Amino acid sequence: MTKFRENEEAVSPVIGVILMVAITVILAAVIAAFVFGMGSSVQSTKTVGLTLQKSGDNLTVTIAGGPDLAELNYLKVTFDGDNAVYTYSSSTTMTAAAAPLGERTFEIGQIFKTTGNELKDPTHVIVIGGFKDGQEQMLVDRHF
Repeated sequence: MTKFRENEEAVSPVIGVILMVAITVILAAVIAAFVFGMGSSVQSTKTVGLTLQKSGDNLTVTIAGGPDLAELNYLKVTFDGDNAVYTYSSSTTMTAAAAPLGERTFEIGQIFKTTGNELKDPTHVIVIGGFKDGQEQMLVDRHF
C-alpha cells in the first residue's frame, strides 16, 4: 500500500498577500489624488432641459427648465459639425455668430428658432450651453 504525502500548503496565503498589496496601492493612489489636489479639479455637471423640434428647414429650441437654468448664459447650436455657430440674438431668433452675444437670461418655455435653411436631411445637431462660471457643456446631441 502506497501512502501519498498530503500537501498541507495551499494557495490562499499567496492570494491573500496579493490582495493586501493591491488594496494598499489603491488606497495610496486615492490619498495622493486628494493630497495633490487632483480631486478638486473635477467640474460638476450642469442640468438644463431643452427640447428640439424640426420645422421645415429650421430648428426650434424650447427651454424646458432644470436646476441650473439660472446659471445658463448662452446657447450655441451647430449643424453637422460645421463651424457655423448659432446663438440667440433676440427673444425668438437664433442667428449665426462667431461668439456668444453677452449675458442672457433664460426662462422656462422660451422658444428660439434658427433662421435660413440649416436643417437638411439627415442633420446632426449639437446644442452647447455656456454657463456664468465659464464652463461649457453639451446639452443636446441629436440626429434628425
